[in-house]
Amino acid sequence: MKNFVEELRWRGMIHDITPNTEEYLSKNLTSGYIGFDPTADSLHIGNLVQIMTLVHFQKCGHKPIILIGCATGMIGDPSGKSKERKFLEFDTIKLNQKKINCNLKNF
Repeated sequence: MKNFVEELRWRGMIHDITPNTEEYLSKNLTSGYIGFDPTADSLHIGNLVQIMTLVHFQKCGHKPIILIGCATGMIGDPSGKSKERKFLEFDTIKLNQKKINCNLKNF
């Protein structure tokens, strides 16, 4: 089993880490997840780091889980912006989820 933390460190993808994480992951297989908000019908370059983290996680023997939100896409997170996101209809969210799922199947 490859060392997940060592792989990310080699790639410059780790800045800080919770104590004992590397030791735990080197001795135990575990699951990890990353969630995506379906606020658009495709992913963007900003999602690539999270996707590649899960790719390396899987290559090191762990189980990656991808969550594509629903309600979070409807209400959104303005992330400190001066205005809220536009409210999306449920049908739009479902369509966005399908399209994002197609994007992620490649990984």
